[in-house]
Amino acid sequence: MRGKEKTVFTPHVDTGDFVIVINAEKVRLTGKKEEQKSYMSFSGYVGGHKSESVRARRARHPELLVERAVRGMIPHNRLGRAVYRKLKVYRGDSHPHAAQQPQAVKIS
Repeated sequence: MRGKEKTVFTPHVDTGDFVIVINAEKVRLTGKKEEQKSYMSFSGYVGGHKSESVRARRARHPELLVERAVRGMIPHNRLGRAVYRKLKVYRGDSHPHAAQQPQAVKIS
């Protein structure tokens, strides 16, 4: 997404490509993360803490597992927000980007 493999890469310029992730519900986690890892959020109000396990998040919105993991790996600034917009994550096999002729990348 950042374009680090390109010859024109510059750290302060967004030179990356769009990334489409499909089958987000099939993401595997190692160890006991499925039960023990929790995602927390706070609304700002008294008693506004919400906690959710990986299993519950996968059932409700599996795209968030991939999106939030990638968001933590990119810079937390204006450039990072621009790079994050290039990530598209989908639950099943289908996605609306067929017209752009995406190329599949095998991850072993």
